[in-house]
Amino acid sequence: MFRHFLRLASALIVALHVQAVSVRAQSDDLVWVQIEAQPSIALAEDAIRGYADRLQDVNGFALGGGWYGIALGPYTREDATRVLQVLRAEGAIPRDSYIAFSSAFRQQFWPRGANSLDQAAAAAPQATDDAAPADAAPADRASEQVAETRPEPAPAPEPEPVPDETPAEARRSEALLSRDERMELQVALKWAGYYNSAIDGAFGRGTRGSMAAWQENNGYDRTGVLTTRQRAALMRQYNAVLEGLDLRRVTDDTAGIRMLIPTGVVAFDRYEAPFAHYNPTGDIDARVILISQQGDQKTLFGLYDILQTLAIVPEDGPRERRSDGFTIVGENARIVSHTEVTLRDGRIKGWTLVWPSGDEERRSRLLGEMQKSFERIEGVVMPSAMGADESQSIDLLSGLEIRKPVLSRSGFYVNDRGYALTVAEAVGSCGRITLDNKVDAEVVARDDTAGVALLKPTEGIAPLGYARFSTAIPRLQSEVAVAGYPYEGRLAAPTLNFGKVEELQGLAGEDWIERLSLSALPGDAGGPVIDESGAVIGMLMPAGKAGRQLPPEVSFAVDGQVLVGVLGEAGLSAVAADTDRAMAPEDITRVGMAMTALVSCWE
Repeated sequence: MFRHFLRLASALIVALHVQAVSVRAQSDDLVWVQIEAQPSIALAEDAIRGYADRLQDVNGFALGGGWYGIALGPYTREDATRVLQVLRAEGAIPRDSYIAFSSAFRQQFWPRGANSLDQAAAAAPQATDDAAPADAAPADRASEQVAETRPEPAPAPEPEPVPDETPAEARRSEALLSRDERMELQVALKWAGYYNSAIDGAFGRGTRGSMAAWQENNGYDRTGVLTTRQRAALMRQYNAVLEGLDLRRVTDDTAGIRMLIPTGVVAFDRYEAPFAHYNPTGDIDARVILISQQGDQKTLFGLYDILQTLAIVPEDGPRERRSDGFTIVGENARIVSHTEVTLRDGRIKGWTLVWPSGDEERRSRLLGEMQKSFERIEGVVMPSAMGADESQSIDLLSGLEIRKPVLSRSGFYVNDRGYALTVAEAVGSCGRITLDNKVDAEVVARDDTAGVALLKPTEGIAPLGYARFSTAIPRLQSEVAVAGYPYEGRLAAPTLNFGKVEELQGLAGEDWIERLSLSALPGDAGGPVIDESGAVIGMLMPAGKAGRQLPPEVSFAVDGQVLVGVLGEAGLSAVAADTDRAMAPEDITRVGMAMTALVSCWE
């Protein structure tokens, strides 16, 4: 206790002494002890308040490039060295603090309204003022008048800048770095393109060579040992990519989470359990979502599955699920999202960062800062009813949009291996095609004239039923049914729509088209047209295929023989139907629903 008191007392004595000396300092001798730099003025002001409570002569200056520095002073070089040594030894300032010159600083922002740089320059002449006193003798006044008429002497040359550390001093200050700090320097050198070896905190030949190359390219002597000031400059370069994000440590007492959040681009919007939404505020389409809920491993695994149905979590990207947490990365042409969630003591907490694609350097740097800063506030979890009174939608999950396909149409299986026919418009420009939202499929044949596509599942499936094709010519005015998904998958099962065969050709005389008297919706396109025996006689075409506006009860279908031809060109055989007897309506419904598939086109 007594030794600690002596150390504090010694630091206080040095600070008080230096404060008195600093007022008398000459402008040529003024230096500062720079103790910290922050990528935003808000972060810098937060840090300054902590220093100002226990240190004197605390100042804040803009450094340029979006960075803001905190410095003590001004001091003479000798006194600055003593302050640096004492305060470093006491742990009152960071170990990478260093002596800086006024030329490194721009506009002062702390204390508010102060301008220590100009004041220091103006104070110097007062200490050496040779003007005659008011009661000086006439001879003295005459001498003064003559002196005023003499030409001004040439300004003295500016003194050479004093190096911040000798190589020996640089090695000693480097020895004080922790392993994490040494690894951060290697990371910064690697980011800058000078280092390509392991990040291990060991400064061997490779690290020394990269340091020397960085020094040479940044106007420093090539020594292979970075001085304190050079290390700070390297880290400023490394952190410049975060400029404008205004990273701040946010404490969300409702979610029970504390972490760095880019408040320059997102702001808190609302709670909808288990999510706290931080939505974009400007041109960068970014989001941060905090996740907080009570639960066990079953709840954790359920959340893992649910998150992957959201629009903010694209399907491509690595996933990892563990017994006590998971990580999900999703990426597409528009966004990249990163989610980390852990389970501890019955509380599930985590976060998601959504960032625009094509900005990988800034995204990865921001992601690293958020990962390092994440903290749980123990004993606090978001209430399950939080935000329950908000408006609800079938397309939303706790305020987040559920991922939906670009469009969905109907299709139908043609064999027991899951091959399916659909309309070509359902599979154009798709990043991914699915059957029944479960199985990925690929296009293996097309007939662009008829607008037909044949799909093959990428994995084996066993459909409940598949098409049997009629070998007879359809009868005019005969009853038909079309099975399909008119509402593009909003209903979980297909529905049947009934009508009649009106004509065995199109309006322009096309012999491969059948005209039907049947009202259909866009989602019905691609569905099988079934006759009274349960046989497929065609496939419903999109409503606009005829090229003109027609009454709603007029629909068209591709003739069944065209479909059989598409299958044959792909090397598949169509199964012929038994058309000897008519089926009951309920049996037709069963047959139609068993063979019909929902075909979805995704980004």
